Amino acid sequence: MRMFIGTEMLKYLVQKRCSGGGRKKRKHLRCILLYSILLTSFLCFDSDLFAKGVPPTPTPTPTQTQTQTLGPQQNASTPLNSVQQNAPPQADIPPGFFTPYPAPPLTPPGTGMSPITEGPPSIFQDPFGMTTWLRKHGIGFHVDNTNEYAGALQAPTRGPHYTNYRRGSSNAGQYSANLTIDWEHLANVKGFVTHMTTVGRYGTTANRMFGDWLAHSSEIYGGGGNVVVHLVSLYGEESLLGGRLLIAGGRMSQMSDFASSPIFCSFQNNSFCGRPKAAADSTYYGSYPASTWAFRMKGRPRKDLYIQAGVYFAENGIYMDAEHRTGFKLNGANIVGYEIPVEAQWEPHFGAHHDLPGHYKLGFVYDDVRRPDNYYNTIGQSYYVYGGTQLMRNSSWQTYFMFDQKLMAYSHRPKSSGLTFMGGYIYNSPHTAVRDFEVYGALISQGLIPGRPQDSFGVAFSYVSIAPGTRDTTLAMVKAGKYSGMPNHATGVQTNAEVLEVDYSIYVMRGVTFRPDFQYYMNPNGQVGLRNSAMLGFKSYVSFF
Repeated sequence: MRMFIGTEMLKYLVQKRCSGGGRKKRKHLRCILLYSILLTSFLCFDSDLFAKGVPPTPTPTPTQTQTQTLGPQQNASTPLNSVQQNAPPQADIPPGFFTPYPAPPLTPPGTGMSPITEGPPSIFQDPFGMTTWLRKHGIGFHVDNTNEYAGALQAPTRGPHYTNYRRGSSNAGQYSANLTIDWEHLANVKGFVTHMTTVGRYGTTANRMFGDWLAHSSEIYGGGGNVVVHLVSLYGEESLLGGRLLIAGGRMSQMSDFASSPIFCSFQNNSFCGRPKAAADSTYYGSYPASTWAFRMKGRPRKDLYIQAGVYFAENGIYMDAEHRTGFKLNGANIVGYEIPVEAQWEPHFGAHHDLPGHYKLGFVYDDVRRPDNYYNTIGQSYYVYGGTQLMRNSSWQTYFMFDQKLMAYSHRPKSSGLTFMGGYIYNSPHTAVRDFEVYGALISQGLIPGRPQDSFGVAFSYVSIAPGTRDTTLAMVKAGKYSGMPNHATGVQTNAEVLEVDYSIYVMRGVTFRPDFQYYMNPNGQVGLRNSAMLGFKSYVSFF
């Protein structure tokens, strides 16, 4: 009944927009396309629609987002770069608490194309005039593909506990479809936008072949459910008070809204892309392509500062095929608690010409979810060694500081060129985490070579510390000779892990980038006993339309 009412309302809306008597057949075809795209928004009411008959796959690890110049990324719940759309820099407006901040670029009907529906540069920029027609009606539709390959350059560690390790390579990828509807433009609903993202994922990641389960060499792997269509996000966002306040609600990815950056995926390794891995240490934090029911508010007291907070309802099994294979399970039966993230970001512009932008963010997350202690049972012994009942913690937390700063702009080159440094520190509750802290840093140079303004060179390093309880658990099990059943797929004592990555992004043509990539794992899986591993591969990105 609900589906019938929704589709009938859409029919009425589209007929009203597309009526006009003796118009050309081409316009009628466009109207049919408009109806079809809007109809997809209602398909989520059937949670098993795409899952029937699909065989199960191993439990994936969350990964995480798409910049117009640095390649794809999954950091923004809004697929078309919400960071810029929701907070467009306005150099001509002086900062101040009483300075009106302009709303996101929504436009009423009949005033041209909707700016907020603009996607990244694509191979087919405007096929048969369809993109222009859709954007004039407030609809942005974008399809792309990300593919990542990596292979080990040496043999893995050999020994009695490493019999499953092997040398090899693998490929993983994703195709995604993003739908943004500017309802002010389409139906004169002032300030309201909806976003929907779906993906299909394939392949696997090569780092597991030599024993590492902490940082995927192909970050795009996992969480897609092995189905043709997996729902990532579906939510609405309202702009109020002249753009100073944004309110969003629906199925959203927490780690796409908080502790995120559009330049994390200038790299391929999961230590950096889609966000530093310690930030997504909890399996209850919704990280792309997983989402949960959520509500978020984001305010800008001044143009260079935002403060945001939200409530994200924690669900069991958001990365498991048994619970959320398609992402269309929306009934909330798996909700076991909630997370409350709070974040503030300062966005200064340094330099004599104010052409050196920076982003400095500080965040804290409290989660009210019962989670197991990473060492103790209820009588104070090692749970994994002595058994018994595992001690449960009623809550947990995380805090972080992240920043990126453009250090210099290259003269006589496009404004986007220059050298940027990013870094950060994440600290998790040591009683429930696998990684208690992570420190990372990276340099990204875009347009370094004259005549190649959209190419970029990057180098990044990440240090991850294994939480004391997790470390002591593996140590106690090794001393007891219990190598089977160790947590986190460990085969020895876990202490710390480092990843170094170097890449170069080559702009091939509009909508296509190719990025050769080198990764070096030190202490894979946090284990000193595992041989360091070098990997060589590439990331390709194709934006179709």
